[in-house]
This record gives sequence, structure tokens and C-alpha cells, in this order.
Amino acid sequence: MDFERKELSILQQRVLEKRNFLQVIVGPRQVGKTTLVKQLMHKIELPTILESADSVDSLNETWIAQIWESARLKITAQNVPEVLLIIDEIQKISNWSEQVKKLWDEDSLHGTNIKVILLGSSRLLLQKGLTESLAGRFELLPLSHWTFSEMKEAFGWSASQYAWFGGYPGSVFLIQDENRWKDYVRNSLLETTISKDILLLTQVNKPALLKRLFELGSLYSGQILSYTKMLGQLLDAGNTTTLSHYLDLLDTAGLLGGIEKYATNSIHKRASSPKFQVYNSAIIAAQSDLHYQDIILQPKEWGRVIESAIGVHLINACKTSSMKLFYWREGNDEVDFVLTKGEQLIGIEVKTNAKRSTQGMRKFNERFSPNKLLLVGSEGIPWEDFLSMEVEMLF
Repeated sequence: MDFERKELSILQQRVLEKRNFLQVIVGPRQVGKTTLVKQLMHKIELPTILESADSVDSLNETWIAQIWESARLKITAQNVPEVLLIIDEIQKISNWSEQVKKLWDEDSLHGTNIKVILLGSSRLLLQKGLTESLAGRFELLPLSHWTFSEMKEAFGWSASQYAWFGGYPGSVFLIQDENRWKDYVRNSLLETTISKDILLLTQVNKPALLKRLFELGSLYSGQILSYTKMLGQLLDAGNTTTLSHYLDLLDTAGLLGGIEKYATNSIHKRASSPKFQVYNSAIIAAQSDLHYQDIILQPKEWGRVIESAIGVHLINACKTSSMKLFYWREGNDEVDFVLTKGEQLIGIEVKTNAKRSTQGMRKFNERFSPNKLLLVGSEGIPWEDFLSMEVEMLF
């Protein structure tokens, strides 16, 4: 694929600099991490070794040292000043961070110029290893799900297609056969992410509960649901602490987030009921009984899809920036999304039909005096235009 994400130029610039930091690319499955480094390899004239730990035994603790040694030998054998070593799915190997730290520090001590890129789809495992062992030695390059602008430029998609089929570039050629597309997303993307990036790598005592929470959260994307109500909908649900933990795992995997309520008191934020938000619209569509041609003719259902698509746009933008995303509700008054950046505050209401009240926006304005109030949809910014905007440019 010829399309290049903006992160490619950032990565290229960093790799061509003097060896200072490990480069760590982290993001959900099927967002183009491996494609990104392969495109990089074609752009730079640098001897490169690309290896993946995806099919390596997780207990094989000598594997990293072996491929690292091959990079060292490449410098000697080819008489080159530097080599680029790229390791994909690094988090699959036990104690990977300790091994990388040892080898990186050895090279730093001896002046061996091996530049390193690490890739991983489990943000939770990567973050743990990075903060515990590699503090001060790495730069993070987060890769999010594809935006509407990217899908439009790469594949000519409309905003409506993006709102339903989402941002998985590898699934594009399947959408003409929607049942096949749904099977692919469910089995090859969602099930694989849960099995390989969560259940295989973290302690989950009730895997069936985590899967049911994911299904429930996807169904209610864009809606606020208290943990107490969740307990009523989930059999053998344990307690609210367990549900909160599982939602955190789904969030770090880039599947489902729980947006907190906006409050000036951080304790009130954490105590709030979460607003479910998928990270990719395909997650909703793949698990729905409805098809694209049917749902666009149902105003109420389609309005929910659009609101969730706006949430997708916002939550992914916040994952790769210093912005934070909340919702606000007090009694019957509600604001769909609240964006913060430092001390700046923006309220965003998504209005997809003429009947919906904007009373919540007025109350929010009186209470917090935000920098901006934005209405997206009918009577405001067309939702299609909003999906095309760089979210940080709103500030």
C-alpha cells in the first residue's frame, strides 16, 4: 500500500538521528505498525534486520540475545557503521525489557551503533516493561486506529462508510460482502486481540466475564452505564472492582474505553459511571445484526452510530496527545464529550436530530465557563466535517 501515515516521517527523522533512544511503536492490532517499519526500510539506506516474536516460544529468553548478536555481527561482517534492528511483538517474550536493557547498555558502553525499533500490540505489557526497566532509554510513538481522513485519502471512503465500517485498513476489500467482513473483524481482529493481547499475557480470572463486558460495552457505545447496572446485565459478574479492571484491560488493548465524568475534583471523576466508547466503529458494526444499507435508513439507530463515530475520533486523538476526554452529566442535563488540554476546556454536543435539547450545554456553560462550546450535527458543524478535523486544532 502506497499510503503513508504521518508517523512515518517522525520515525524516519528519529532513526536518522544519532543513536540516543530506543524507538517504541505501540498500538492496537491491524493499524499498520509492521507496514510502517517496512515503508521505513524502503526509505532509508541502512542495513536492517526485521524479526517478529509472534511465533516464538515466550519462554525462549535467548531469542532476543541471538538476533541482537546477529546485528552486531552484521556491523563487523559488512564493515558498516550502524545497523537498524527491528523487533515486532516484543512483549511476547518473557523478561523482554530486562534483556533489551542489558543489550542496549552493552552497546552504549562499547560504542556499538545498533539502532533499535520495538513494536508491540499490547500497550499494557509494553508500558510495564518500559517503565520498570527502560526508563530514560526510549521514545514512544503511539499509533492509533485510522482516522476518517486517512481512510478517505487511502481508499476513497465516505464519512458514512467510516462511521459504520471503521478504520481497519486490512478489511477494506471485504466490505462488499458484509457478512464476510463481519466474520473477519470478529474472528481475526477482535477475538485475536482479546485472546493474544489480554488473556494470554495478563492475569484474568474470569475470561468469559471480560468477553461479555466487551460485548455489552460495544452494544452500549456512546452511552453511560453504571457498574451496578452492568452487574445486573452480566451473570457471575463478581464485583465492580473486577469490572473496572477488565474495562482498563480492554482500554489498553485499544478496543473499548470507559470515559470518566468531567469534574473539578479527581475523586469524583474516578467514582463516576463510565461512558462506554469503542476505539473503532467496526467493533460495533461487526457485532450488530444490522447491515450498512439497513441502518442508514433508521434515523434513531444511525444517530447513535454517528455519535459513537464522533467518540471514536476524539478518543483516538486523545491517546496520541496531551488532551483528555470526559463526558458531563448532572441530573437530566448532559454534555456528550468534554475535551481538556491543560487548563483549556471544550464542551461538545452531538445532535443528530432536531428534537434533542441542548439544555445540558447551557448548564455546563454556566457551571464551568468553558473556552468553547461546539455543536456537532444538525444546526451545528456537519458531523462529516468534524470527522475530518484535527482535534488538537480545536484549541
